Amino acid sequence: FVLLFLIVKLLVFIVNNYKLTIQYDGTDFAGWQIQKNAPTIQQTIVDAIQIILKENVNLIGSGRTDAGVHALGQVANFKTENALDIRSFQYSLNSLLPESISILNMEKVDDNFNARYSAKSRNYFYFINSIKSPFYQKYSMFDKQSEKINVDQLNVLSKILLGEKDFTSFSKKDEEKENKNCIIIKTHWRRSGSFLMFYIEANRFLHGMVRSIVGTLLQIVKENKNKEDLTNILNSKNRENAGMSVSPKGLFLYKVKY
Repeated sequence: FVLLFLIVKLLVFIVNNYKLTIQYDGTDFAGWQIQKNAPTIQQTIVDAIQIILKENVNLIGSGRTDAGVHALGQVANFKTENALDIRSFQYSLNSLLPESISILNMEKVDDNFNARYSAKSRNYFYFINSIKSPFYQKYSMFDKQSEKINVDQLNVLSKILLGEKDFTSFSKKDEEKENKNCIIIKTHWRRSGSFLMFYIEANRFLHGMVRSIVGTLLQIVKENKNKEDLTNILNSKNRENAGMSVSPKGLFLYKVKY
């Protein structure tokens, strides 16, 4: 009877871990991370999950996105003692969420999976448009001058950022992380019609890092500066030496790799 009691007790405390792949339009949100007195993606999803499960959950995201930033493939996970019917739960969850948030996929994963700490890399796109269009204005930065920017020059500059480096110069001053080293795995600029697009992949990103990198690279090219100027900015470890951050609306968290 003692053994049976222990087995039953263990079964009761089996925890199920579920992974969500999420898309969202960040226009009307104060970012991913839960904040007081501000609408956030994380809080909106947590509220919907708790309505269905009628229990408190801890939703862990792969990383935070700033106010106004979008996601094509944000990843999060939560644990519950309930064994869920995934298809039914995903449908119910999407029914409760606003049109600006969608759960693309849901799956049960190993108990050790953590959306943040299990991630190998994060991938972002930034979109710049040279045409003033009401259909693009929410999802790209309008910059008429971008149609004249040399893409090859941008790609040459971006290669300087590859590898493990200290990106203090490209992080917000209130950044709480002591270690500012990140490993940039890949960068690429390309043009398609009126769009200028930037892709970057790294093991992690500091607060505001992608937008400050984009702003700095654009400024260097527009002011006819060179690789030495970017190297000096990087080595200075001083945010004031880098360029202005570009608008959040052109930034998309594209994919998280595990």
